[in-house]
Amino acid sequence: MSQQIRREVLSAFRKLHRTRQLIFAGDDKALQLGRNEINSHFRKNMQETNVDEIKKMIKLALDVDKELRTNVIQAKQKDEGVYELRITPETTRLDNIVFNPDAVIEPPRRRKGQPATGCCGGAAAPASKDAESNQQK
Repeated sequence: MSQQIRREVLSAFRKLHRTRQLIFAGDDKALQLGRNEINSHFRKNMQETNVDEIKKMIKLALDVDKELRTNVIQAKQKDEGVYELRITPETTRLDNIVFNPDAVIEPPRRRKGQPATGCCGGAAAPASKDAESNQQK
């Protein structure tokens, strides 16, 4: 394994552990479980020599890191039914849109050059034209 790939693997490993410490701060059980999970995955693949496979695994590790940083929040119960959320600046925040049960969703419009959809993918239309022409004869 080249030195560059080795550095990338170690960088991804350290980054995952720093993210684990940030996301699960104060939760000893989650910190330990996250540590065990990260370490076991890296140990399991330690003997891999195929550079392409290693690069795929590095990309997966970085994707997991991003997912943890942007989509995992920590909640602690303060009172009965009251929770305190620890949201970081990296946490993805979406706009809340109220669901409208009376909304009318129109079917997508056909694009130019696309076949007609319907029963049998539009194949029934030419057959029906043939049947009409036979009846007229």
